[in-house]
Amino acid sequence: MIGTATMAHFDVVVCGLGVTGAAALHAFASRGVRALAIERFAPGHERGSSHGETRVIRLGYFEHPSYVPLVRHAYAKWQEIEKAAAVRLLHVTGTLEVGPLASTLVAGTWASICQHGLPFELLGAGEVMQQFPAFRIPAEYVGVLQPQGGYLRAEASVAALFRLAQQNAAEIRLGETVREIAPTAGGVRVTTDHGTVEAGSAIVAAGAFVKTLLPQLAAVLRVTRQAMAWFEPLDPSLFSDGRLPVFLMESHHGIHYGFPPQAGLIKIAKHHHADETVDPETYDTVVNANDEALIRAALAEHLPAANGRMIRAKTCLYTKTPDGDFILDRLPGAPQIVVASPCSGHGFKFAPAIGEALAELVTTGATAHDISRFALSRFAAPRT
Repeated sequence: MIGTATMAHFDVVVCGLGVTGAAALHAFASRGVRALAIERFAPGHERGSSHGETRVIRLGYFEHPSYVPLVRHAYAKWQEIEKAAAVRLLHVTGTLEVGPLASTLVAGTWASICQHGLPFELLGAGEVMQQFPAFRIPAEYVGVLQPQGGYLRAEASVAALFRLAQQNAAEIRLGETVREIAPTAGGVRVTTDHGTVEAGSAIVAAGAFVKTLLPQLAAVLRVTRQAMAWFEPLDPSLFSDGRLPVFLMESHHGIHYGFPPQAGLIKIAKHHHADETVDPETYDTVVNANDEALIRAALAEHLPAANGRMIRAKTCLYTKTPDGDFILDRLPGAPQIVVASPCSGHGFKFAPAIGEALAELVTTGATAHDISRFALSRFAAPRT
């Protein structure tokens, strides 16, 4: 149910209901854990990282091969969630990674494919343009086509997790702001602008606002402003009938990504955008001409048939760590507080697997998922 704040005790309090918090809440509630979630805004709000209609999902993971088992499990969990919620969330279109063979994107994807034996098709530049005629790429570029890649419906995914958690008796409080999370002898005390709640554990999944709630992590988290835009194609025929998969492209403009047409529009964005550090309370949510230019640069050169009128645009936030990996760990000195920040702009797809890992960690003390890469201790020592 959706309630109002009173002094109460729960097994766990989830702070933040973006996709990670919603997935954690669903995982706890499905296990019969007495769970409360507190969200400052409304699910699907636009001052975070879980909106924008679509999110990429892919198995060959350029960031690091160690992510592959977790995202493979996430695929299965998304399918379970679709069945339970009776809604389609996962769309398999194939994903195409394009760029020079030695680029971070292509080389990293290739490393994951080789290590985990994933299905793929390697295309030369000419083959890319023959199969997907909207692209214009240099002769030295290649394309890695992954048949299992695709996209998730962003707001719909959060809403489905939200509904399933409610059906399993999770308590949800919207329009309530967490002010402090403090360890106690028996667990945690969560203070909000409406009152105080006590619980055995807390999951801090507040995205860009983690730094506010846990200031001891401020040095290792940086919030950046992103932009995404929807364009009207100049030649819609080049994008019809599966002629544009979900794609990522690395060029001298950076890494851009895009999606097949939705209602006749093509969504494009630049990964990391301008890498502009912002305050999540005061950042500019309006997409300006400079934002548009950063997105259009690659569009004009490599996907010119999509370089039509910009019909709409939105901003979102990346919460970045120095190494670009997640944080999934107990807070040092306060193990009853668990930090869940699958950040740096690539965490959405993992949400149900991460939610499961968090529920296991809190209820049994350990998880079957290998989350060692995401430990807070790495910031005190070099990483490889």
